[in-house]
Amino acid sequence: MQVMNDKKLKKYLDSHYIKYHKKYSSEDPVWILHGLDPEEIEISAFITSCYCYGRVGAICNFISKFINITGNKVYEFTSNYSERKDKKYIDELKYRFNSADDFSILLSRIRNILNEYGSLENYFLKGYSESHNNILPALKEFSSAFRSGVSDPVSFGYLVPDVNAGSACKRLNLFLRWMIRKDNIDFGLWKGADASKLIMPVDTHVFRVSRMLSLALRKSCDMNFAVELTEKLKKFDPVDPVKYDFALCHIGIDGEYPE
Repeated sequence: MQVMNDKKLKKYLDSHYIKYHKKYSSEDPVWILHGLDPEEIEISAFITSCYCYGRVGAICNFISKFINITGNKVYEFTSNYSERKDKKYIDELKYRFNSADDFSILLSRIRNILNEYGSLENYFLKGYSESHNNILPALKEFSSAFRSGVSDPVSFGYLVPDVNAGSACKRLNLFLRWMIRKDNIDFGLWKGADASKLIMPVDTHVFRVSRMLSLALRKSCDMNFAVELTEKLKKFDPVDPVKYDFALCHIGIDGEYPE
């Protein structure tokens, strides 16, 4: 593969952004969310992001099943969730490493935040500041609300990772991308945070493609890599560097590498 300078890299990434930012351009769980009413999207998006590991088809089947159980009323079901009354409805919702008990804990934590703060956005903004270089401080506080006091943090960690452990936290950053950015893919529902503060959601596809394109040099797929990659992408778009995420991910999935 040819080595591209920054000018050619930007042109290459922009062309793939244009290709992939169209609706239904590639198989992805985000398209399920586009079929929901606006008031259902924030909670549905967070739950979807938590389960965004494994095959895309399996993720979509799992999320669709949960949405159907709630009668397309995810916000109402979650904000009123009672383990005693409602766990029976989700007892079959097991996904790979996570049990129905993990899902019940997740719903209970979301419910607690909704009851106290009204939305996930309001809680996230407690730790957010325009003076921060990026959203990492707010992300640490946000994730701790879900993990604190969990009896089996290893199992539950597949849903909400420990940001302080240094992992790339791809799924948390993916959720924030959906909520803060605005285009044909991302919803832009959160108005209190700036897209320039986002961190790239890095998975194995993005990691491999980014190193192949020399967008980041770090050899570990961790949070430091995600920050390094984001800083590089800010050279191409300082206002919205994370817009390239969907393209980088699907370049890897679809195998559309530059010659």
